[in-house]
Amino acid sequence: MALVHLVIALALVEFFAFGAAVAKARAKYGVAAPATTGHEIFERYFRVQMNTLELLVMFIPAIWIFARYISAPIAAALGAVFLVGRVIYFRSYVKEPRSRELGFALSAGPVMILLIGAIFGAARSAWPHG
Repeated sequence: MALVHLVIALALVEFFAFGAAVAKARAKYGVAAPATTGHEIFERYFRVQMNTLELLVMFIPAIWIFARYISAPIAAALGAVFLVGRVIYFRSYVKEPRSRELGFALSAGPVMILLIGAIFGAARSAWPHG
């Protein structure tokens, strides 16, 4: 489980870094808080941060539950793919939003696998075999 915890911690650090990038873009492009629009490039940074938050809401519980009922090493590996996917998504979305597919697939795909596995593993554990 230590690897799963490490992946979760790294996902939170990554999210924090995306927030810092939003703050830097806010200053660079003159978008004063609390505005979330005003410059297209700033909006790209902001959308990456929000999309990451949306996925984290599913990712964190799903990786924990998957690790508990299916496999911690597989959960950690899927989590590592998620982390790489988020970096690819960040870079591609800021550069050209239409090029985000690979990063999104490498992020959302692991989340869906973790979520399906979590549901399956918990359900299998909830009912006695036999």
